[in-house]
Amino acid sequence: MIGIDLFAGAGGFTEGARLAGVHVAYAANHWPLAVSFHQANHPETRTDCQDVQQADWRQVPRHDVQLASPACQGHTPARGKERPYHDALRSTAWAVVSCAEYHRSEAVVVENVPAFLNWTLYPAWEDAMRRLGYAVAPHLIDAADHGVPQHRERLFLVCTRSRSPLQLALPKRPHRPIADVIEWDAHAWSPIERPGRSEATLRRIAAGRAVFGERFVAPYYSNGSGLTGRSIDRPIGTITTCDRWAVIDGDRMRMLQVSEAKAAMGFRSDYVLPSAKKPAMHMLGNAVPPIVAADVLEALRAAA
Repeated sequence: MIGIDLFAGAGGFTEGARLAGVHVAYAANHWPLAVSFHQANHPETRTDCQDVQQADWRQVPRHDVQLASPACQGHTPARGKERPYHDALRSTAWAVVSCAEYHRSEAVVVENVPAFLNWTLYPAWEDAMRRLGYAVAPHLIDAADHGVPQHRERLFLVCTRSRSPLQLALPKRPHRPIADVIEWDAHAWSPIERPGRSEATLRRIAAGRAVFGERFVAPYYSNGSGLTGRSIDRPIGTITTCDRWAVIDGDRMRMLQVSEAKAAMGFRSDYVLPSAKKPAMHMLGNAVPPIVAADVLEALRAAA
């Protein structure tokens, strides 16, 4: 099976395809840094740095499955109120239709946030895919159900050239705790009680300690997991593009590190990412967990 990866980022979908035995012949993304790391991790894939909406589909290899993760920022409630640029971000989903119209691949798999289904133009988008001969089957998938130590619910639209929508028989694995990937004896820690620490943070840590004991994780820069954080004996909440999760260990704390976030996303330990933390976390927060992508593709192949 041959695939292409649109809006590829650093390559989570491509990595998952590799695990499933799918050769990704082509990948495209507009961010030069992400493209460079996609190339480093997947040298066998031809990678273009460009706005996918401007792609010349004649230059894209023939393929069996199109993989695509169009921009989610215009859909996700995590971004807060509507902003003018969201229309431009939402419109990236039409590149999926454009590619499918030209290539008519046997399958198209689109990953996005569940709120993609609430997009005002989603019915028109789905109708366009149907008019191209695709049956569209929405699947809501939590990465934690696939052995990733993170609750990350995403929408996967499985579009196939079949008479009726294809409901995949996906495996369900035991949940893994985030404690499995926290590197307790590595990285720099700081005292919880120090000048400048916000009162809100101190209250959350005190409440978390009362519920979970000395070790737990908590959101540091944004909302989520209530006022107490969450137990390390369960999957962590969603890894986002901002560096938001703190690890608490007794009277010390630190932010979740790139190597831990990489493991929490289900990437292999030797997967290459930028040495600078901000772009590395951004790439991880935008990525598709590879094992989820692999499970979807393997189930798709089995159902075909």
